Amino acid sequence: MPKRIAILGAGPSGLAQLRAFQSAQAKGEEIPEIVCFEKQSDWGGLWNYTWRTGLDQYGEPVHGSMYRYLWSNGPKEGLEFADYSFEEHFGKQIASYPPRAVLFDYIQGRVEKAGVRDWIRFETAVRWVKKDGDKFLVTVCNLPEDNTYTEEFDHVIVCTGHFSTPNVPHFDGFESFKGRVLHAHDFRDAMEFKDKDILIVGTSYSAEDIGSQCWKYGAQSITVSHRTAAMGYDWPDNWAEVPLLTHVDGNTAYFKDGTSKDVDAVILCTGYKHHFPFLPDDLRLKTANRLAAADLYKGVAYVHEPALFYIGMQDQWFTFNMFDAQAWYVRDVIMGRIALPDAAAMKADVEDRVAREDAGEDDYDAIWYQGDYVKELIDETDYPSFDVEGACQAFKEWKGHKKKGIMTFRDNGYKSVITGTTAPKHHTPWKDALDDSLEVYLQN
Repeated sequence: MPKRIAILGAGPSGLAQLRAFQSAQAKGEEIPEIVCFEKQSDWGGLWNYTWRTGLDQYGEPVHGSMYRYLWSNGPKEGLEFADYSFEEHFGKQIASYPPRAVLFDYIQGRVEKAGVRDWIRFETAVRWVKKDGDKFLVTVCNLPEDNTYTEEFDHVIVCTGHFSTPNVPHFDGFESFKGRVLHAHDFRDAMEFKDKDILIVGTSYSAEDIGSQCWKYGAQSITVSHRTAAMGYDWPDNWAEVPLLTHVDGNTAYFKDGTSKDVDAVILCTGYKHHFPFLPDDLRLKTANRLAAADLYKGVAYVHEPALFYIGMQDQWFTFNMFDAQAWYVRDVIMGRIALPDAAAMKADVEDRVAREDAGEDDYDAIWYQGDYVKELIDETDYPSFDVEGACQAFKEWKGHKKKGIMTFRDNGYKSVITGTTAPKHHTPWKDALDDSLEVYLQN
């Protein structure tokens, strides 16, 4: 009997795992039986946009944190699939910062070519996973039929992401605030905030990008409240950075330095939690959002139960191609090509990764740290090698371009580390490109 493998989630991490097994199958190798459970009605994870917030039509928490008009906030040259270039998909090289619809089309193109859709059970939510002897019992619910059932698997690979359960702090006065308070997870359309005075709490990438979107689509002003340090970019005239919010009173927000600002809406860009309600304590990953995730040997194998794997649980510079590197490694462990060491060696590996991350002094150290991690995994599998150093350099250039112009950095282009060709300049500067559709983006 072949092994049975449960993959939880069909976002970029789950799709990477499907592609990893399919690539072995395409070479004539016998692979395990693969079943992927996906709560949404389509693949793509966060890149599968939905207008819904809160709960979906089945009463399930909405997974997506995607919003209209989102463009990549990092160069596509840092995330390009080594086995499927942007040029292969679009028939030409495209600009370096695609909008969501373009990236979704690219992600989808690879898995359509691989023919793995039949391995996915859509609109199926995972309810519970437990270990029973040497097997996992996975209980799921077919949402349209409201039918719950349990199946047995040899391995479980958790690919559910960690940017869908919001971390929502409380500030005094929110209960009586006369405007809207929302988390970035529920932000859907910057047009809602046209002509409004917006307060953003947090300095994450979502704070930077949601603020930029609101500016682009006509917000009256953007005020960003920071806990420790300002982002420090050269913001437009109607953008201000202030210390941490202390409380609100009516429509007035008050900050730690004694200043205040009247605002129409508060957007909490305060991050997300690793959240796995379908796992018991002994199987559940508990980690901060960092490059060296806790308790994961090689960043993927759960040291307390090595038949269980997690993909994409790290904080990220690299994304799609790192998920690939992880997925190929997990595939090879499951198929017996790579042997895991004993528990002591796995724990030592985790400790070493944490220590090396902690030794880094800045973002550039972090970029190369993760680049080295990607290279390490690729070197142990048959995933196509690519110029990881070149991708790190693209990230470095990107950071420089952001410092030079936070509202113009997306107008720059970089060289593909897969094809060696340089991205063309987009036909419209980002600040003026108000239509983010695939068709308009791809116009010459």
